[in-house]
Amino acid sequence: MAGVDGPDRVEPGTAQVSSAPADRAPLVAFVTDADSDAVLRETLLAELGEGAEVRRGDVIAAIRSLKRSATPQALIVDVTGVEQPLTALEELALVVEPDVRVLVVGERQDAAFYRQLTRGLGVLEYLFKPLTQEMVARHLLPYLRQGTTPRDMHLRGGRVITVTGVRGGVGATTLAANLAWHLGEQARRHTVLFDCDLHGGASALLLGARTTSGLRAALEHPERVDELFVERTAQPAGERLHVMAAEEKPLEPVLARPGAAAKLMAMLRRRYNFVVVDLPARSGPIAREILDMAHQRVLVTDATLAGAREMLRYAAIPNAPTQSRRAVTVLNRAGQPGLLTAAQMKEALGEDPDLVVPWLPKIVPAAADLGEPAGTRRGPFRAALLRLVHDVASIRAEGEEEVRKGLFARWFR
Repeated sequence: MAGVDGPDRVEPGTAQVSSAPADRAPLVAFVTDADSDAVLRETLLAELGEGAEVRRGDVIAAIRSLKRSATPQALIVDVTGVEQPLTALEELALVVEPDVRVLVVGERQDAAFYRQLTRGLGVLEYLFKPLTQEMVARHLLPYLRQGTTPRDMHLRGGRVITVTGVRGGVGATTLAANLAWHLGEQARRHTVLFDCDLHGGASALLLGARTTSGLRAALEHPERVDELFVERTAQPAGERLHVMAAEEKPLEPVLARPGAAAKLMAMLRRRYNFVVVDLPARSGPIAREILDMAHQRVLVTDATLAGAREMLRYAAIPNAPTQSRRAVTVLNRAGQPGLLTAAQMKEALGEDPDLVVPWLPKIVPAAADLGEPAGTRRGPFRAALLRLVHDVASIRAEGEEEVRKGLFARWFR
């Protein structure tokens, strides 16, 4: 969110309001009193045109409303009377798209509060009541006009989570798809799943989404990539979930240009709260660019000696500048007949994996064949998925009681 900092902090951005999708309202304002309501209507609505609206309510009302509706291009919220306004703004950041421009009004007049909002949270501007038309026109309108960009506006972007199977066939794509599904459809965060396997990726198949040629074009011709390109290439898999994937012919190489993956990731981070990347272990040059932008890495293996060896190798890759913790290690399909036991894997790895997902041959493959997330069904897989969501995104979800029981998993150390 442009201006409110949370797990997916985004500061005010360079993207112009006019570049946002056409179905997004130019402005939605929430204010608690009649005088402020009248001032905003008289000053802003005629300037911003059709779609802009002013509603009665505080920031809590804004959160409730935006959980169920599309994010506007710009948002004005009122923190008057809110007991913990900073906490409320953090919560607001989790339900809106990252590129929204946020402005705040309230009753507090102290400089420390102003700095907390504009410097600590990145809110574009804060005005204290009573509002006047001159005050609103001078301090708020420049952030709202079509095609204008105040000079201090820049984007940080959403949170990047990479999921890598350290060897083929260990189920990393299944975990990545279910993680993205939960973040987008259950946790209600704007999420995109980016499948880096352009020839044999299965992410779109698992979520029942379409593939396009746009991903290849973005990597081979990065000069074509802009917000509209990203919007058309990322295919919907839910109300707040999109998939960016391709199905290129097996013998046709994808000649990615240097810097193309980084540019595409930057564009995705402008649009989404979470970018989940299904990143194969051997993805070529684009892997380095994506890993350098990762906030958290997830490494997946099965219970084999070769898997343990590769897990140690990939876990040794240095953290990206934005990654504060080491990679989360996942042992998938634990208990599968013919593979190593949990004790043997612990000995091979030198420690327990952070998360253990049991072998569920009647649940996970069947869900994949139907194009449905396995996480929709209560049970061991969902319990493990909830734990993974908490570890990589700091989100507690419904069904948390299953997580606390410690089924097939343990807390991230």
